[in-house]
Amino acid sequence: MNVVKANPKCIWMLFMLLIPLSMKGQSIENWISLPKKKQMFQKYPNLAWDTRNISRQTNPINLNPQGLDQTVDGFGYTLTGGSAHLIQALDSQTKRELLQELFGNKLNQVGISVLRISIGASDMDEKVFSYDDVPMGKEDLTLENFSLHEDKKALIPLLIEILSINPKIKIFATPWSPPTWMKDNHETKGGKLQPTYYEVYARYFIRYIQEMKKLGINIHAVTPQNEPLHPGNNPSLSMSAEEQMVFIRDFLGPQFQKNRISTKIICYDHNCDKPEYPITILNDPQARKYVDGSAFHLYNGDISALAQVRTKHPDKNLYFTEQWTGVKGDFYGDFMWHIKNVVIGSMNQGAKTALEWNLANDQNLGPHSPGGCTECLGAITLSQGIQRNVAYYIIAQASSFIPAGSKRIKLNQSPNLPMVAFLRPDKKICLLVQNEGPEKQKIPIQYLNKTVELEIPGSSVSTFIFKL
Repeated sequence: MNVVKANPKCIWMLFMLLIPLSMKGQSIENWISLPKKKQMFQKYPNLAWDTRNISRQTNPINLNPQGLDQTVDGFGYTLTGGSAHLIQALDSQTKRELLQELFGNKLNQVGISVLRISIGASDMDEKVFSYDDVPMGKEDLTLENFSLHEDKKALIPLLIEILSINPKIKIFATPWSPPTWMKDNHETKGGKLQPTYYEVYARYFIRYIQEMKKLGINIHAVTPQNEPLHPGNNPSLSMSAEEQMVFIRDFLGPQFQKNRISTKIICYDHNCDKPEYPITILNDPQARKYVDGSAFHLYNGDISALAQVRTKHPDKNLYFTEQWTGVKGDFYGDFMWHIKNVVIGSMNQGAKTALEWNLANDQNLGPHSPGGCTECLGAITLSQGIQRNVAYYIIAQASSFIPAGSKRIKLNQSPNLPMVAFLRPDKKICLLVQNEGPEKQKIPIQYLNKTVELEIPGSSVSTFIFKL
């Protein structure tokens, strides 16, 4: 038998041609969530760029990191007083592991970068309190009785532990109600802040910020009132746009400036059905100079309301600060709706944050105040173990891959595939794509002279990380 010797160079060239393209420079990570099957954040094989078929792609999605928009503060939850008490009650090892999972920034950790807390009690505290409660018929104009005592039991110690894990986490704070002696009905529920107390209430905010800072907790931003158009909660307060404008313009803003408070003032903090509320405040030339931006929830209205405010006041920031999931909800339906509206939707409208509601509850959906929410499902349920609920996965789908400081890339959108992309601080690009349809879809992606065709499974949310 005659043996023919092959040219080694030819063998190498043939070998390279036979190697699948996906094996060359596998630089695109692929994570897929299939919420119908509750198969979340599954790591799929890496993908690779193609430099050969540029001309074949039709209407590709162009990842142009030069076309950047807002810088993102991040994603997270409200750490209510009830959540804090439940987490603090865990044994030390379980608590330590849970906090690392939630606030760490390593692989398989949620990477929460924003927390919202209440100034005084929210409706997810077991009892209602402010930081300056005095007997009925009394007042405290000097704030002599001001005390963080109630929150020093659980919330503040927990915040200090969280800050030891992520010192850069941004903390937003908002009151559900002023002290009752400042209100016209002298009750925790409803009523209005009496104008005669506007000045002392502004000092109440400053005292809060200063006392928290003494404990090593910097408050990044405050809003004057949670859901000012919903006085039916307990605690709560009714505050019109005109009232909030006067409070910010004539009292809160000047007091912040006088006392050199760097904490941002964000207005509104309520539903997307009333964009005229923040626009009214921002239209006032004196009030707007103290206001960093406006905050939104989505229990009513459409997420496009953020863009309406941005169009009127493009120099002011936007924040999405609350959306709850209910115990009666469907995991798949809630996950897909929140990803589409709260995460992708708010980011594409210019929001710097996307926050879900309560971080933790018990098996009875508590603690909550008398009259507080009885159906709010926490991101986790703490009862003989840790149960991770739909809000946990909603935020993790974004926060695990999109760190604070990322900048949104303006995209040409693909029909029927909501998506959002970010240039991360590590110079990688993160693309989040949702496919609500039952069938898989393919989309071409282009970056400079490279392309890749992505396959998005039906009823899924996919996250891609591009190493450029």
